[in-house]
Amino acid sequence: MQKRNTQQRRRAIVELVNLQGEVAVDELAKRFDTSEVTIRKDLAELESNGLLLRRFGGAVLLPSDAGELRDDKVSPQKQAIARCAAELVRDHDRIIIDSGSTTAALLPALRHRLGLVIMTNSLHVANLALQAENEPKLLMSGGTWDPQSHAFQGQQAEQMIRAYNFDWAFLGAAGLDVSRGTTTFNELTYLSQAMADVAARVVIMAESDKLSRKIPNVELPWSAVSILVTDDGIAQDAKQQIEQHGVTVMCAPVTSA
Repeated sequence: MQKRNTQQRRRAIVELVNLQGEVAVDELAKRFDTSEVTIRKDLAELESNGLLLRRFGGAVLLPSDAGELRDDKVSPQKQAIARCAAELVRDHDRIIIDSGSTTAALLPALRHRLGLVIMTNSLHVANLALQAENEPKLLMSGGTWDPQSHAFQGQQAEQMIRAYNFDWAFLGAAGLDVSRGTTTFNELTYLSQAMADVAARVVIMAESDKLSRKIPNVELPWSAVSILVTDDGIAQDAKQQIEQHGVTVMCAPVTSA
């Protein structure tokens, strides 16, 4: 009976996270009439199964990019955004590509560019680069492997990145805030900041529906962003508000995907 109750409780926790976006340990303990220690064990097990991400005091919804990487799915929006972003790159450019399914979709769109130098912290991006017929020069950041983002993170990765300079940085985003910039569930945003710091121009690649996500932590302020490449579903007023921060907003037509 206890095992069954545990499974039911954990399923209910996942449903709550998917519904609310985040949950708190103390609230879950009250809801399920159990101890906070038990809830923390539940969250640890659910995180190990890739169903949510633990954060201080609770847990949050797993970022969509991580799940999509495991399922090997690339939406029409992501493909359109990648094609649009690839138009910015010229032969022999030096670019840095962040982890994520949207940024990874950039690789097939760059197949006609010659002499590229690509640095990434993502094994998925690295594998795509190694398979490319145009044979870009590949640099890896190294660092500590993060199973949630399927990428390397940490101070060693930051130090490696800061030893270079790039023409472009292509970064993803868990959320977009028209007033603040890109947002993330992760409080440790130093790697994205390092990527932005070493690039002449910073490009954010994100679907327009990420404007509806209410995420607490700012990853990059708009002042650090050169271009936002999104899909043509973005509302005109949101586009104008972002452009007021000096950001160029490129809207990729999804209908041609």
